[in-house]
Amino acid sequence: MSFEQALSGLNAATENLDAIGNNIANASTIGFKQGRAEFADVFAASMAGGSGTQIGIGTRLAAVSPQFTQGNITTTGNPMDVAINGQGLFRIAHNGAISYSRDGEFSLDKNGFIVNSSGGQLTGYPANANGTISPGTPVPMQLSLANIAPKSTTNASLSLNLDSRSTTPTAAFNITDPTSYNSSTAQTVYDSEGNSHTLSLYFRTTGSNAWSVYAAADGSVLNSGSAIGTLSFGSSGTLAADVTMNPSIALTNGAASPLTFALKFPAASTSQYGASFAVSANSQDGYTTGQLSGFAIGSDGIVQGRYSNGQTRDQGQIALANFINPQGLVALGGNQWAESSSSGQPLVGSPSTGSNGVLQAGALESSNVDITTELVAMITAQRVYQANAETIKTQDQVQQTLTNLR
Repeated sequence: MSFEQALSGLNAATENLDAIGNNIANASTIGFKQGRAEFADVFAASMAGGSGTQIGIGTRLAAVSPQFTQGNITTTGNPMDVAINGQGLFRIAHNGAISYSRDGEFSLDKNGFIVNSSGGQLTGYPANANGTISPGTPVPMQLSLANIAPKSTTNASLSLNLDSRSTTPTAAFNITDPTSYNSSTAQTVYDSEGNSHTLSLYFRTTGSNAWSVYAAADGSVLNSGSAIGTLSFGSSGTLAADVTMNPSIALTNGAASPLTFALKFPAASTSQYGASFAVSANSQDGYTTGQLSGFAIGSDGIVQGRYSNGQTRDQGQIALANFINPQGLVALGGNQWAESSSSGQPLVGSPSTGSNGVLQAGALESSNVDITTELVAMITAQRVYQANAETIKTQDQVQQTLTNLR
C-alpha cells in the first residue's frame, strides 16, 4: 500500500468538491452551465508493458466538462432580455475578439449597440435602410434610433356598400349641400413630406345601378367639381371588375405636387345592395414620419423597430453559433466561452435554422444547476474524501508496525 494513491484520491475529492461548490455558487447565474468533474485512473509506466498484476497509482482530474442541457426559461418583461430555447449560443464581440454565451441579459448602449453587462456587443445580420436583411458575416448589431422618412400615398383602397334604394338627387352636386349626394366618407392620405390630407369622397346615384364619385381634399373640390369616376353595378349588385380612379391633389405646401394616387374599389368587396351605406375597409400605403417607440425581438431573431406612425421596420437579425463539441469550449468567466481545437469551429446561422434553437424575448434562461443533485453529490464526495483519509491512516499504522519490529 502506498500513500500516493490516497493522496491522489484526496486531491480528486477536493477537486470534485470544488466543481460542486462552483455549481452551487452559480445556481442563480443566468445562462450558467454546470460543470462535471471527470476523473481518470493513473498507472505507472513500465518497460515491460502492462500485466495482469499491475496496480494503479491513483487518480487524476481529466476534465471539467460543461453540461449544455437546457435551463428553465423565466419571463422578465424586459424586451431586451433574450433566452435561447434549444441549441446554440449568442455570438459576442469584444474589440474584435469573439466569445460565446447563453446569457441573454442585453441592453442598448448610447450608440445603439446591443451589449451585455461587460460591454460585449451582440452580433448578427444587419438590415439596410429599407429593412431588408441579408445574411453574411455577423457584425455587431447597432439599432438605428433615427426617425423613418415619410412616404407619400401611391395606392388606396375602399370597400363599401352603396344603398340600392337611393334615388337621384335633384340638386346639382355641391360638397356643402348634403342633399346633392347620397353618401360620403373620408380617408387620410399623405404627401411627400408626410403631411396628412383629408380626402373626402361623395357618392351620387345617376340612375339604375350607376353612381358618380366626386372628391375633395381638405375641403377643396377636385377635378373642377366633376366626378373623378363612376361605378356601374350589375343586376346582382356587384362590380364586374375592380375599378380604379386617380384623384389628383394640387399642393402649395412645398411637397411634391400634385399628389396623385390610385384609388381602388375592389369588385369582391364593393357592392350595391338594399342596405344602408357602410364602409367595410379603408386603407392606403402612405404615412408620416415616425419616431422610434420601441423594439420587438421575434423567435427567429429579427429585431423589429416600432414607430409612432404605426409602421414597423426590421433592424437586423440575431445570429447564433453552434459547435460539434460544445463541451470542448474554454470557459472565460463572465458567462463567456471561447472556441478551441476540441470544440471545433463555430457553425453560425439564424435562430430556428439548422440545429439552432428559437429565441424568446422578454425572458432569460436560468442556470441548469439542480441544487438537490449537487447536495447529494457533495455528500458522496465528502465520503470519498473521508475514505481516502482512512487509507492514509491505515498506511501510517502499517508503517508504524514495521518500525516497531525488533
